[in-house]
Amino acid sequence: MNLGWKLAATIRGDAPVDLLDSYSRDGHPVGAQVLDWSRAQVALMRPSRSSRALEAIIRDLIATSDGATYFAERVWGVTLRYDLGSNHPLAGRSAPDFELACGTKLGELLRNGRGVLLDFDPHSPLRALADRWRGRIGYVASDARDRLGLSAVLVRPDGFVAWAADTAPHLDEAAQVMSRWFGEPDARPCPFHSHFSCTVCGFPASTVTPR
Repeated sequence: MNLGWKLAATIRGDAPVDLLDSYSRDGHPVGAQVLDWSRAQVALMRPSRSSRALEAIIRDLIATSDGATYFAERVWGVTLRYDLGSNHPLAGRSAPDFELACGTKLGELLRNGRGVLLDFDPHSPLRALADRWRGRIGYVASDARDRLGLSAVLVRPDGFVAWAADTAPHLDEAAQVMSRWFGEPDARPCPFHSHFSCTVCGFPASTVTPR
């Protein structure tokens, strides 16, 4: 998905000029981590005394709760994180499948191949900002069963977190991230974004907050 959504945005003509280049920037560091992980496994398989000693230590680590969690997450790819230049611990990671108050899950909102901005703060000014990226970012204002201490989170079409905020969002920072991944904003907000299903972004009425 990392490449797929970027190709789609480029074909549609609404991608930033360097969006395809970000595929290499995202993937190369992750590829290096995968190679290091493979080299570590090869080292454990060698029929040497040092490898057997290392294997014994690994077994002891896996026997602990933290150790088992660490290795399980590495095997499943949960620890994968792209370096997106943000200090927020969730940025660059696969987004949790948030379940909104209405029962809709984040994964369902990503099916149309657009970005999603989840706004958990009813007093947030993010709605007007998101409207400037009409058709590229779907804005969803709702509480979640477990918001993980977040006030808002922007998710790329591939399910990775592009931006997140724990407190009142910094609009300039959010706008920069939106421009980076979804191109320059429109001059005016989406005129179709109402309490009905938005004919531009395609989000159903149950997930689009009326203005």
